[in-house]
Amino acid sequence: MILIEGIAASPGIAIGKTLLKKEENIEINKENITENEIENELEKLHSALDDAKESLEELRQDTAEKLGDEKAEIFAAHLMILDDPEVIPAFENKIKDDKLNAAAAVKSVVDQYAAMFAAMDDEYLRERGSDIKDVGMRVIKNLLGVNTISDQIEDNVVIIAEDLTPSDTAQLDTDKVLAFLTKEGSRTSHSAIMARSLGIPAVVGLGTELLEKAENGIEIIVDGNSGKIYFEPDQTTLDDYKVKLADYEAELERLLSYKDQKAASKDGYEVEVVGNMGNLADVDPILENGGEGVGLFRSEFLYMDRDQLPTEEEQFEVYKEVAEKMGERPVVIRTLDVGGDKDIPYLDFPAEMNPFLGYRAIRVCLERDDIFKPQLRALLRASNYGNLKIMFPMISSVRELLAAKSKLAEVKTELEKEGHKFNQNIEVGMMIEIPAAVMIADHLAKEVDFFSIGTNDLIQYTVAVDRTNEKIAKMHTPYHPAVLRLIKQTISAAHEAGIWVGMCGEAAGDELLLPFLLGAGLDEFSMSAVSILKIKEILSQWEKSEAESEVAEILALSTVAEVKDYLTKLKK
Repeated sequence: MILIEGIAASPGIAIGKTLLKKEENIEINKENITENEIENELEKLHSALDDAKESLEELRQDTAEKLGDEKAEIFAAHLMILDDPEVIPAFENKIKDDKLNAAAAVKSVVDQYAAMFAAMDDEYLRERGSDIKDVGMRVIKNLLGVNTISDQIEDNVVIIAEDLTPSDTAQLDTDKVLAFLTKEGSRTSHSAIMARSLGIPAVVGLGTELLEKAENGIEIIVDGNSGKIYFEPDQTTLDDYKVKLADYEAELERLLSYKDQKAASKDGYEVEVVGNMGNLADVDPILENGGEGVGLFRSEFLYMDRDQLPTEEEQFEVYKEVAEKMGERPVVIRTLDVGGDKDIPYLDFPAEMNPFLGYRAIRVCLERDDIFKPQLRALLRASNYGNLKIMFPMISSVRELLAAKSKLAEVKTELEKEGHKFNQNIEVGMMIEIPAAVMIADHLAKEVDFFSIGTNDLIQYTVAVDRTNEKIAKMHTPYHPAVLRLIKQTISAAHEAGIWVGMCGEAAGDELLLPFLLGAGLDEFSMSAVSILKIKEILSQWEKSEAESEVAEILALSTVAEVKDYLTKLKK
């Protein structure tokens, strides 16, 4: 038996057989064709292109149904490549001018484009290089009759890969795939988020040892709760995990009893447990898991994978739909948060050495009325149809906050003159994700109705760790004493000013951290839908006063290990 530990990215337990997803070493005949064979190869090329378009369109529709339009847009982008006026003629010219067969022609052009994009500094353009490689490989496989990994999947398999793109993850048949493991990745990587959306266990960031130890078809246990995986487990371990798996499945069934219960501590202290959403498809899972609202609506999905800004009317329809679907439940919508790792090509942002510290989020919106005002207008108009709240991201100073509020006031005046109805008293809040904001939280709290702590970025900026960097991703942890002190300071400043405070980063759904957050006075916990029921249950097992008594002890600890060990011992 071999035990390897990685990052627990999506909860659950799986016992199955391994299936390795490796880079295919496809043999392509490089011999030149004759003049008489050119037309035949061109016909093969266009037939393979048509097949690729058909399969991509099916995949796009299937993904939209399962995971929503945003996650399906990657396949729309792949379809655009197959209609590109430069790419297809390049394939044809390789056949006609260089006398390459269709497969060799596609590979030659794809390698050329991929190398060109890979050399670019812009992250979005580098990703386009990966898209071209994906599309090219799809066409080549069609030409050579090579099966895809989907064709290889049998029942009860665990996928093992160097990494999985969102498109890879979206294609997994969850009736057959029990879990997946990757060498790279973090809990906040796109593949991890997709796994939680699909409801399958995942462990990521397992390092080179994963691929060194992995073989096809061997028995494996995946513990997505602890991050442990066992290759060829011994009988004792296997028996233990069969019991754990049965217990876990029974627990999921049992947790449904909390669906319609109000989130509250054992002694009746009520909080809100709500969901994070990145597209419209996330609304139903939040409601199905007993979510009491939406604590973070990531509006940037409306702006991505398109070639121009969404109109006010397009945005209004989406915000209105969510507001109506959630009824009286609160829906906190974050204004556009782009830049950093979320580039939008048509906005033509300048290349930056440190994009996470650069021109992003509120800094962009305050300079671009053409972006900010249509969104604010759409949000205000939609507020007439439900309990919407507006939240500004990346605020680092009172000046920025006042400027954002001033722009909102300006839009309110315009809408009143035009005769539009909206909630005049709509709540306005801000993200706490920069240490500077924590240090002046007492001043900021006077200007808003609520705070929401974005722990993903707050941790990144506090401990200077890029959570997408495989080598240091494990240092990105909510258990760092400095992070816990910043959280407590934020909550105290908010309550002293008489406003409520929520948390919408991954830490809000962290079971170990819950007693600290409850004791510190957090009012709202916003998380992935799959975590809601479990958090409700844990809340019901703690008395507020009991949790409060632990806060000082936790804040006195000096290392991540001490904090994690202390919280583990508190687990009920």
